[in-house]
Amino acid sequence: MLSTSSPDFSFFSPSKGSSRSVVSSSKGPSRSVVSSSKGPSRSVVSSPPVVTKRIAHVPAPPPSWFPHIKRKSSPIPAPDLPREVKRLRAAPKRVPRKSPSVPASRSSSRASSATDSRPPSPEPIYRGSRSRSASAFPGWDDQCPIQSRHWKATEDGEPGENHWSSEQIVKRLMKSYKPYFRNHDDPRDYSFKPHPTRYPVVELEYPNTGAVEQFILLAPKDKDHYNPIMDLEKSLYTIIECYLTPAQQALFGSIPSETLSEALSPLPSLSSSPPNSPSSDSISSSTYSLSGLSSVSSPGAKPVPLLRALQRAIHRQDGPLFRTTMDKINTLLRTLKYPPVPNDPFASPPCNSLKYSVTQWTQTGMPKKVLMRIIEENYQRSVGPYVQSLKAYEAFSSTVYGELMPSLAYEMIQISRLREDSLFLDLGSGVGNVCAQASLQTGCRSYGIEVLPGPAKIAREMKEHLAVRCRMWGVRLGEIELEEGDMLKSSRVNELIPQADVVLVDNKVFDEKLNEALRPKFLDLKEGAIVISLKPFVSSLNARVTERNVDDISAIFDVVERPYHSGSVSWGNSGGSYYVHRVDRAGYAEILARFENSRVGTGRSSRMRRS
Repeated sequence: MLSTSSPDFSFFSPSKGSSRSVVSSSKGPSRSVVSSSKGPSRSVVSSPPVVTKRIAHVPAPPPSWFPHIKRKSSPIPAPDLPREVKRLRAAPKRVPRKSPSVPASRSSSRASSATDSRPPSPEPIYRGSRSRSASAFPGWDDQCPIQSRHWKATEDGEPGENHWSSEQIVKRLMKSYKPYFRNHDDPRDYSFKPHPTRYPVVELEYPNTGAVEQFILLAPKDKDHYNPIMDLEKSLYTIIECYLTPAQQALFGSIPSETLSEALSPLPSLSSSPPNSPSSDSISSSTYSLSGLSSVSSPGAKPVPLLRALQRAIHRQDGPLFRTTMDKINTLLRTLKYPPVPNDPFASPPCNSLKYSVTQWTQTGMPKKVLMRIIEENYQRSVGPYVQSLKAYEAFSSTVYGELMPSLAYEMIQISRLREDSLFLDLGSGVGNVCAQASLQTGCRSYGIEVLPGPAKIAREMKEHLAVRCRMWGVRLGEIELEEGDMLKSSRVNELIPQADVVLVDNKVFDEKLNEALRPKFLDLKEGAIVISLKPFVSSLNARVTERNVDDISAIFDVVERPYHSGSVSWGNSGGSYYVHRVDRAGYAEILARFENSRVGTGRSSRMRRS
């Protein structure tokens, strides 16, 4: 008999039919015969014998009501439940192994009729199934070819009266700065403290003829604000590394591996000559006899190379040493910029060796360090003082202000392969920083439009200051055009879209309505043009082509998603993705033809079956 702990199903409502007899078998061979509902039940069972029990016919309860009934492992026979209950309690079916395909001639007539009654499924067509190589979007750095270009500026580099120098920026914000240097030998020397007129200042010679800038030697109270000492240090190192020959670099000593922005740790022991640098005997005669200017010495100490002495002055916050070292550095730079006139009146006048070095970039390209230094210098002076005003925007709207950092803009410009004869458009250009970088990095013509009056005004001033900044560094700048207005209503945008090679849309915060309004403008883009955005202008990167999307505007795009890393944008520290859309009407025509052929073939098969 069954144990008293067996589940009791008497609380279920009985069905109208009579009960059945259920026979449970062991693992051995057995068979059971269940009588009809009208007659008495009987069971025929082979050995070993089993126990039977009659229960009421019940509806199908949920399987969770029988957690302790296991047909295979439990020795208790299961009751005769309805077929629906048995299906619920059945063990999960094993996935059958794939059997070899059966030829059509050997398939059953029933299978044949079922197949013939349905239209054949065409091969799925996807946007990403075009016959193209993924190399259409190469890596962003070394994989992109260098475009040959003449970088040397034709004008001299004298800044002029309207130029915004580092001195003017700090002077306007003097109350937000504090002393950094001091005179260790004279505690009563107050010349390194902030003052409206008698503030500490040094100058730096820039590469181009007549180019010089003054820097106030103060530190910001807020470490995130503009630091003129750090700015001076970075610009000096960039000039020495990228504009001087190895022999000329040896006059200044080796470039330190750290700047003021890094930890102020004690310097290692100083030597009389920089390591791994040519000796004074190996310096070319073209650098003249400048050994007396290439080091700083003090009574009872060995001479120290100029850059090492400058670094020592920064670490020790030694104001007099810093001024003395900068005077010698500038004297040496002026000697290289303005070499002595030869005695022969018929001899060609010597050239500015720093400015001449720019001619060597024709095949190698502008050094990235020079590019980033110019961009950073210009931003600090032209945009930095107005950062707080740029935050005055309507939250959660399409006018929320955000910027792409120079590192991300550099990558985007590289992979788009802009050239000197290309046209770059920035729809929603903000302060114009990406337009400025594109024209400086490649020499291309750039155009930007911004709807907000504040950033648009800053962009116009930034453009003027950038032209002066580039002349100071002795490099040429491509043409930049900036407009204040609505990108959807601007006639200039409609005029330039068909000519554009690259269009940038920072649409991270654009609402869906604005993104949809922009899409029709891309129909006028020429073949091969590129649209770069922070949100894709397609519904899916590799969507299946169907009746609903085969004629979509975005079908002309071949889209690739690329990652950007932390620190690439101004609105957050986390990374994300941007999207590179390339206009490929030829590829779309190929997909459209395949889709039409598939649709025609499906319709012909359906007509043949109906006939």
